[in-house]
Amino acid sequence: MVVFRYVAVALVALGSAQMAAAQSGAATPPKPQVSLPVAAAGAKSPLPPPVAALPSDYMIGVDDVLSISFWRDADMSVDSVVVRPDGKISLPIINEMQAAGLTPDQLRVNVAEAAAKYKDDPLVNVVVKQSNSRRVFLIGEVGKAGPYPLSGRLTVMQLLALAGGLGEYAHPEDIVVIRTENGVDRRFKVNFNDIRKGKNLKQNVELKVGDVVVVP
Repeated sequence: MVVFRYVAVALVALGSAQMAAAQSGAATPPKPQVSLPVAAAGAKSPLPPPVAALPSDYMIGVDDVLSISFWRDADMSVDSVVVRPDGKISLPIINEMQAAGLTPDQLRVNVAEAAAKYKDDPLVNVVVKQSNSRRVFLIGEVGKAGPYPLSGRLTVMQLLALAGGLGEYAHPEDIVVIRTENGVDRRFKVNFNDIRKGKNLKQNVELKVGDVVVVP
């Protein structure tokens, strides 16, 4: 009987100690849960869309958006600058620079020469972020008429595909490309049906800046 009494007393004491430890916060606290942010459905990616590759001889034009960056010099760098109607851009410290009519590499050299007055051996990078000056125009019976960027090779058939194809009342045999060269308008007739059948593929004209494609 004495043994049982001692065992019962020990169990009661052990239970009391556990309860006291729990009430005093002696128990190990749970680790905090860290949740990573999750993009909401339909949210836009923070990364910019890729820019189409431009030809090596690309000439900067009015309305183009440029990025001018200096190595380890944020004060002189500008993330986005638009070429004004006068063909110039405004840069910190350097101020006015001619941009239209130059290739990105030519502009880079000019900016570096101008910046050399204010810092030693400036390393400059020029990037065309948006090519808004090189455009062709599509009018008439098509899915979506209007200006289209010309950032690379683009044929009449490719342009029509971008526009959603011909309209219901279009005359596919009488499409015309109007091109102005040295102040003189030239016209190229395009028969959509012939090209689609693989005939006279030379009609699938490669477009140039300023071309107007008319779909009657």
